[in-house]
Amino acid sequence: MEENITPENNIPKVYEPKEVETKLYQWWIESELFKASGDQTAPKYSIVIPPPNVTGNLHMGHALNLSIQDALVRRKRMQGFDTLWLPGTDHAGIATQAKVEGQLREQGISRYDLGREKFLEKVWEWKEFSQDTIHAQWSKLGISVDYSRERFTLDEGLSQAVRTVFVKLYEKGLIYRGKRIINWDPAQRTALSDIEVIYKDVQGALYHMRYPLEDGTGSITVATTRPETMLGDTAVAVHPEDDRYKDMVGKNVVLPITGRLIPIVADEYVDKEFGSGAVKITPAHDPNDFEVGARHNLEQIVVMDESGVMNSEAGPYAGLDRFDARKKLVKDLQDAGVLFQIEEHLHSVGHSERSGAVVEPYLSTQWFVAMQPLADQAIEFQKTDNAVNFVPERFERTYLQWIENIRDWCISRQLWWGHRIPAWYCDSCGEVHVAMEDPSACSKCGHGELRQDDDVLDTWFSSGLWPFSTMGWPEQTEDLKRYYPTDVLVTAYDIIFFWVARMIFTALEFTEEKPFADVLIHGLVRDAEGRKMSKSLGNGIDPLEVIEKYGTDALRFMLLTGVSPGHDQRFNWEKVESARNFANKIWNASRFVMMNLDESFTYAGLTADAKLGTADKWILHRLNETAKMVNDRLETYDFGAAGTAVYEFLWNEYCDWYIELAKMPLNGDDAEAKRTTQNVLVYVLDQALRLLHPFMPFLTEEIWQHLPSRPEGASIMTAQYPAYTKDLADATAEGEMELLMEIIRSVRNTRAEMNVPPSRKVNLLIKANDDATADILQRGESYIRRFCNPEELTIGTDVTAPEKAVSNVVTGAELFLPLAGLIDIDAEIARLEKEAKKLDGEVERIEKKLNNQGFVAKAPADVIEAEKAKLVDYAEKREKVRARIAELRG
Repeated sequence: MEENITPENNIPKVYEPKEVETKLYQWWIESELFKASGDQTAPKYSIVIPPPNVTGNLHMGHALNLSIQDALVRRKRMQGFDTLWLPGTDHAGIATQAKVEGQLREQGISRYDLGREKFLEKVWEWKEFSQDTIHAQWSKLGISVDYSRERFTLDEGLSQAVRTVFVKLYEKGLIYRGKRIINWDPAQRTALSDIEVIYKDVQGALYHMRYPLEDGTGSITVATTRPETMLGDTAVAVHPEDDRYKDMVGKNVVLPITGRLIPIVADEYVDKEFGSGAVKITPAHDPNDFEVGARHNLEQIVVMDESGVMNSEAGPYAGLDRFDARKKLVKDLQDAGVLFQIEEHLHSVGHSERSGAVVEPYLSTQWFVAMQPLADQAIEFQKTDNAVNFVPERFERTYLQWIENIRDWCISRQLWWGHRIPAWYCDSCGEVHVAMEDPSACSKCGHGELRQDDDVLDTWFSSGLWPFSTMGWPEQTEDLKRYYPTDVLVTAYDIIFFWVARMIFTALEFTEEKPFADVLIHGLVRDAEGRKMSKSLGNGIDPLEVIEKYGTDALRFMLLTGVSPGHDQRFNWEKVESARNFANKIWNASRFVMMNLDESFTYAGLTADAKLGTADKWILHRLNETAKMVNDRLETYDFGAAGTAVYEFLWNEYCDWYIELAKMPLNGDDAEAKRTTQNVLVYVLDQALRLLHPFMPFLTEEIWQHLPSRPEGASIMTAQYPAYTKDLADATAEGEMELLMEIIRSVRNTRAEMNVPPSRKVNLLIKANDDATADILQRGESYIRRFCNPEELTIGTDVTAPEKAVSNVVTGAELFLPLAGLIDIDAEIARLEKEAKKLDGEVERIEKKLNNQGFVAKAPADVIEAEKAKLVDYAEKREKVRARIAELRG
């Protein structure tokens, strides 16, 4: 990359992404271009990567997320910011353990066969393999992360942060150990938090049963969707104001099958209008029943073990899987006359997000975080001027609604892979020690052998600290002082609760600052039919497959220009092809520029004494306006509009117009005009590549390396990002060029409609509305002759329309093409009537807008004046078209 590339070293005919991307990425890394500069005089910009799980390959959602972050970071780096994009990976406790256990099952062994230590060695081996895979995928996507600062959630430094947070929360009384109903995954045999449970509608049944009263005076009817849990019933509850059951409260019923006596209790939890108004209470297997049981001091009977197998409390059903027990129990209840109705019932059933198993509400001793104080702090913070900014704004409401109704967080997991809970138990006296390090002895009784809790912490406990733990907290490191809080978090809307909320809670509690200024929420990448990509549907698309076929830049550009904050997008192969075609268009335009720089050419940039023509001033003005649009849109995270603006400029204005216009001075005899055009061609291409670089990093770097404007040895990554400058603003040149382009387009369209080939010369007469317009047209005569190819060209304010001529109205002028023998008068009248109708619609549309008081009151003055100018223009065009129709009708 260090060779001196001169203009005569023309770039290859075809852009080959595979040959370019690996070479450039390696060069960027070796040159340490991704590292934060640490320049204290520069403004800082920092992002922490949402750490991917070390469980497998990245998917299309990751590709979108990483492309967004990389675009943000590359632009800020080019703007002179001290930019840190900190990478890392997440140990993903339950997901990674499930992955490795699955591999062991294929060998016919389990983690218990290996033991904890040997099993963890296997998981670490997988982690290293998976992390290498992730690194390879990152490089393929071209992401510019600072690898020197890469972190892993089980790093020693991050583990220190986790222990610190746990101990401090425990000391404040915000972490406690208790026996409560939790979500239990019988497949993984671990607790889950509420947000790790996916609810699916399942066609099940509602089982109606009669529990006989002990005194033989009758029975009470209850219903359940989980009859196997009735074996753990310890009461039947009714509403205290339900007259039907007032005389029954305090009596006992006989629990069928078991013969146990259980009381009828009165509790306001019961909805007396629903069903029979009586509900069975199973405190050990239902969270609401647990609360009822606590109020009435009911026994808690667990009837199944950690694998979902019925235990000794289940009597004759002990040893059966919970669903097999259900079938047998239902038959027995029917035979006994207890179960009198089975009703089809569609209901929502919780499933483990990771294992897919049906989740069991289960009474278990676990560790919890008391969330209300943390939630209250976060809610109050959002009322301040320093609140976290959600983009789109509506997701702040989503976030607040969740934390306003938050429940305590179960943080212990019955796994081996993860941060082991820093709690030790003294079996001699029962004391619990929560500490940063292994206590040498019990502080209460002096016993020397303490047993550490076997459980590990929920993965989200550690990833919730990610923005500051990765920068060295709890130590007050230089990175923490410099780069924290971060500037933006980029994430999908599906983990607002999992991750975003936890980061805000912990950051406010432990750093007294928000973890990031903005939260940019993007949608999911769905398939072409709008379905979520999944293994079960077989509709997933591997980003590496797309890259292999079309190159990284095509994938990134398609994803980024399809982004609308907060909304899903559909993956579209045609759009990837379009992005690839765009890359080829830029490549071919760049080749044209390089091939038209002779050996004597020395890049001079835009000098003050350069004699710029109308086309030169116009393209520089349009470049300037595009830079403003792109920067404005990127500041508001509107990647779609920003990318489209660069696309439109490069494809339509630079390639299709300016390059064609430039061929005149390039092939002409005026050496000074040729040199000016060469400089403008190079300058605009250089600046446009910089604008495009955050979207298409490889293509832009490869071309930029061939430009004579490039400082020797430099990378486009460190080139200054274009910004709007008043010096290049030239509304006059824009107006003049727009008029000339409108005329050229009009003539070309007319030729096409009349099947008159461009090579066939015809006369062209242009009647200007005024002397100023005539002057513009006369100065632009060479452009009109070059692109309209007229036999004779007449320009003036007193031009008379010839007979049997096709006419067109443009802003400020009328065009006449005498096509005698080629024109069908009736067809021409029909065409003009169609044009008049179109102009009618434009006039009506703008009149409605200007008559809308809401628009006039809110719109800026310049916008209103622009609409008024359009109205005048459209009305003038319409009158001229109507006059021409009348003229042809004679």
